[in-house]
Order: sequence, then structure tokens, then C-alpha cells
Amino acid sequence: MVQSVRVRLDAVFAALSNATRRAVLEALAEGSLPVSALARSHRMSLSGFMKHLRVLESAGLLARSKEGRIVRCALTATPMQDAALWLAQYGRFWVARREQVGRKRRAR
Repeated sequence: MVQSVRVRLDAVFAALSNATRRAVLEALAEGSLPVSALARSHRMSLSGFMKHLRVLESAGLLARSKEGRIVRCALTATPMQDAALWLAQYGRFWVARREQVGRKRRAR
């Protein structure tokens, strides 16, 4: 079980590490969009863009549906929530560090 959680988190963080994929997710935050509309704003071939969609889909961040000839994409946020929970575990370190910096500044 722990291994599967790590594998899923690895996939999410790998997917989020690319600016194109983050831009796709930002666009999808407004609602589902056709692949053609998503691809239009990126300067790359459609096949190159589709590779980005496959990475997002394999990480569970994107769901595709077909409506006739149109393929639509929608954001699936649950994997990002899992990643945010994982990161939140380390929040106490950020808070402690910020407090240390604040104390040093006040001591000057």
C-alpha cells in the first residue's frame, strides 16, 4: 500500500514538474475543454501535446471523454489533493524556519 502511494505521488510530481502540463491544468480549472482548444495555445505539434496529456492522464490528473468526434479533457483534482496533504506534513518545518528568521531579524 505504501509503495502504491509513493508511485502515485511520483507520477503527480513528475506531471506537475513541466510548465506545459501545469498550464493545461490551469486551463482545465475553469472547466472541461476540447483537446483542440487546449492544444491551440501551445507552440508544439499536436502529437507532442498529446504526450503531455498522456502524462497527466497516467498521473490521474486528467480525464478524457469523447462526445462524437470531439475529445474533451477535464481536471481530476484528487491526486493533487493527495500531493498537497503529503506536502502539508512538512509545513511545520517551513513555519519553524520562518520563525527563526523572524527572531534573528528582531534581534538585530
